[in-house]
Amino acid sequence: QSPCLLHDSTCSLLSVCLLLASCDSPSPRDAAPPPSDNPEISPRRRATGGRGMGNCCSDEMGHAGGHSVGPASASASAAASAAADRFLRSRGAGASTQIELSLSASNLGDQEYFPKSNPMVVVYLKAKDGQLEEIGRSEVILNSLNPSWSKKITVHYQFEVLQPLVFQLYNINPQFHDVSETMLKLEEQEFLGEATCFLSEVITKRNRLLTLKLGVSEHNLPNPSKFGELTVQAEESAGSKAIMEMVFRCSDLEIKDLLSKSDPFLLISRISDSGMAVPICKTEVRKNDLNPRWKPENPLIIECFNFLSNGKHELVGKIVKSVAELENLHHSQDGEHLFVPASTTHECHSKEVLKSQIYVEKYVESNRHTFLDYISAGCLLNFMVAVDFTASNGNPRLPDSLHYIDPSGRPNVYQKAILEIGDVLQYYDPSKRFPSWGFGARPIDGPCSHCFNLNGSTYQPEVDGIQGIMSAYISALRNVSLAGPTLFGQLISTATTIASQSLAGNQQKYFVLLILTDGVVTDFQETIDAIIKASDFPISIIVVGVGGADFKEMEFLDPNKGERLESSTGRVASRDMIQFAPMKDSHGSGISTLQSLLAEIPGQFITYMRTRETQAIS
Repeated sequence: QSPCLLHDSTCSLLSVCLLLASCDSPSPRDAAPPPSDNPEISPRRRATGGRGMGNCCSDEMGHAGGHSVGPASASASAAASAAADRFLRSRGAGASTQIELSLSASNLGDQEYFPKSNPMVVVYLKAKDGQLEEIGRSEVILNSLNPSWSKKITVHYQFEVLQPLVFQLYNINPQFHDVSETMLKLEEQEFLGEATCFLSEVITKRNRLLTLKLGVSEHNLPNPSKFGELTVQAEESAGSKAIMEMVFRCSDLEIKDLLSKSDPFLLISRISDSGMAVPICKTEVRKNDLNPRWKPENPLIIECFNFLSNGKHELVGKIVKSVAELENLHHSQDGEHLFVPASTTHECHSKEVLKSQIYVEKYVESNRHTFLDYISAGCLLNFMVAVDFTASNGNPRLPDSLHYIDPSGRPNVYQKAILEIGDVLQYYDPSKRFPSWGFGARPIDGPCSHCFNLNGSTYQPEVDGIQGIMSAYISALRNVSLAGPTLFGQLISTATTIASQSLAGNQQKYFVLLILTDGVVTDFQETIDAIIKASDFPISIIVVGVGGADFKEMEFLDPNKGERLESSTGRVASRDMIQFAPMKDSHGSGISTLQSLLAEIPGQFITYMRTRETQAIS
C-alpha cells in the first residue's frame, strides 16, 4: 500500500494505485517499496492496489486505525467514501490477478493404440452448475507423446472463490493440421485423457507446479490405466505486479446537488477482451468540490460520479483512455474533456462533450511483491472457526433451530458458512489442522464457557480438515447445553495468542478467524480491546451474522460502516483486519456475502506484511 494523501491548505491529493497489464513492467528483482519517509505524506492515509491482490479503494478503506479525529465534516466524508467503497464492490470488484498456465505432458496414451500422437490441450473453468467454459487451447505438437506446449493459458485468479480447472487432451487428426486450433472441432479428434484440479491447488505449491494423473470421464478409451501425466505450472503475469500511480484533478464539474456543490468521486474500470467494464479502483469522495484533485493494453473507463446517500450515485461524466494515453496526458499537462452518453435512443453511439475536464497530475510506474509472491515463498493461511452455541439458536433437536442437523444431509446455516469459507482457505495450509471453538454453551456438569474446544479436548483445539470441523461441531451439539450470553473477548484473545506464538516462533503463518453468531455481542469494550490488540498480529477476523436477528448494533465491527474502534486505553487498531456482515445481505454480480468478506483478506494480509516490512523474496 502506498502513501497517498498530501496535506495541502486548499486541496488534498489521493493516490490511486492501479495494478494493470504492462508489457514493459520491471522485473520483480528490481522492485523497491515506495518511500515512506516523505515528510509531505501522512502515514495514516493510504490507498490499496487494484487489479492485483487487494482492492483499490479510497484512503479510508483498509485502515481502521487511520481514521483521523476531526470535525463532523471529516466523519461525513469518511462515511461517504465507505459507502462508495461498497458501490465499487457491488460492481464486481474483488481481489484478483492474471495467472499464466504453462502445460506439459508425459507418456501420453497407450503405445499400442497411440504410437504417434499430435497432442493439443483444451482448458476449461467449471461453473457451479457443472457447465464447462473454455478459457484457452494450446498449439498442436506433432508426433510427440511427451509434449511441452509453449502457448500459455491465461486465467483470472480470484482468491475468494474456488476455481475448478478441467484439462482435456486430444490427438489431432493429420487432415486438420492446416486448421487453426481455435477452429478445430473436438468431436472429430481422438480423446487422450482428462485431468482436473482447483487453481488454488497450483498457486499454493511452493514452486507453483502440480502434476496430475490423466484419466477419463465419460469418454470410452481402450486402456484407462495408461494415460500418462499432465504437469501444470502457474506464473503470475508480470503486468499484475506493475503499479501505476496517478494523480487526477477535475475542473468545472457540473453542479448536481440542489443545495450544495457536487460530491464527486472517480470510478476506474478496465475494458476486458469481451468488452465488459471491470471495476478496479475508486478515489475517495470529495465533499462539495467542483474542482476536485485526486492522487493516486486495454483502455480504462474513468467515471466521475456525484455521491448520493441513497446509493444511486449520479454520473457527472467520463473518459475512456489507455494507460499510455493517460501517461501522455500527464506529460503534456493537457486536460481531457469529460463526456456523457447521448440521452436519446437513436443517438446511442454518440456522446455529449462537457466543459468539465480531468487532468493527470502525476504518473509513476513501480513494481512490488504481491499476495501470491508471499504464498509461493511459503507463507500459509491457517483457518480458525468459532461457533455460537447460545440458547437463542433454539433447541438443536427441533427443525426450526439454527443448529438443527437435517437427516437428509442438507447443511444448516452454520455448516454452510464453514464449508464456503473453509473450502477456499483449506488449500493455503497443507497441514489442514484448524483450531475450532464454541462459545456461549455449558459443557456437561460445568459453568457456561465463552471459548471451549469444539472437539472436546482440554488442551488441543485443532481438528483435521473441514470434515474434522463438521464432525466436532455435530459432536459438540450432543455434549453441551446452549446458554449465553454472546461474548467475543475471550475468543478473540485466544486466537490472538496462537497468532502471537506463531510470530514469536518465526513461523510463516497468517490466521483467518471466522466467528459465526446469531446475536449481538454484549461485551463491547472487551471485544474492542481484543480486536485492537489482535491488529498487531498476523490475523484477520470475519464475523458473520446468521439467522433473522437485527444485527444493526454489530456494524461497529466493520470499519467501513461504523466509527473507528478505540480501546479502553485510547489505542486505535493499527490496521483494518475485521469485517462483519449478516449472511442475509445480498451483493451484486452473483457475489455471496461470504465471498465479499473473503475478498478483503489478501489486502489485509499485504497490509500486515508491509507494516512489518517483511520481504517475501530475499
